[in-house]
This record gives sequence, C-alpha cells and structure tokens, in this order.
Amino acid sequence: MPAARTVVAWVVDVIVVAVFVLVGRRSHGEDLTGFVTTFLPFFAGMQTGWLLRGGAAASAPLRSGLPIWGATVVLGLVLRVLTGDTAAPSFVVVTTVLLGILLIGWRATVVAVRRLRSRASRSASTAASD
Repeated sequence: MPAARTVVAWVVDVIVVAVFVLVGRRSHGEDLTGFVTTFLPFFAGMQTGWLLRGGAAASAPLRSGLPIWGATVVLGLVLRVLTGDTAAPSFVVVTTVLLGILLIGWRATVVAVRRLRSRASRSASTAASD
C-alpha cells in the first residue's frame, strides 16, 4: 500500500503543477499552445523535490511537502528564466504562495483527515467495548 500511496501522491503533485500552469495561462489570456513550455520547468523542479524528500512519506506536509514546494518554485523559476521566459517579482510571489498552498495544503488535508478518522475509529472502538 505505501508504494501505491506514493504513486498517487506523485500524480496529485503533477496535477497540482498542471492546474497551476493552466490557471496562470488562462488568467493572462494565453492559449494552451504554450502549456508544455510553461509546465516543463516547474515539472522538472517538482521532480527534483521528489528526489530531495528522501524516504519521507509522500504525504508528509513538512518532510515531503517543503522540499517539493521549494524545488518546484526555485528550479521552476530558474529554468523558466534560462529558457528565455520572464519572472516578474509579482509572478515570483504568486508562484511561491500558490504552489505552497497547493503542494503543502493537500498533504496537510490528508494528514488532518487521517487523524480525524483515527480518532473516530478509536472512539467507536471504545464505545463498543463499554
């Protein structure tokens, strides 16, 4: 099961980065023809973040989420500029904040739901044994 959860977490991260790119392009009135060139630098950063997280659980907000977020933002922006695109200060801020909310946020939500389910299960077990 842990391997399956890791694959699911990776897929969620890919979707998060893709949605970030799609929404960004739409908000600037850009069509989808440049999607791949906008997506690839951030995808490369995300992949690097996955390597940097080491053996941490894929859904761990801090141990996995932080390195994935950091690498996605930093390498994504650096690669974007190196490939001839721009990175205005406002874009850097929006990128950093939104990807942080998305990449760490879904992980924090998973942890919170698991904790709630665990508490509910323990409460039901305790009530049944009384």
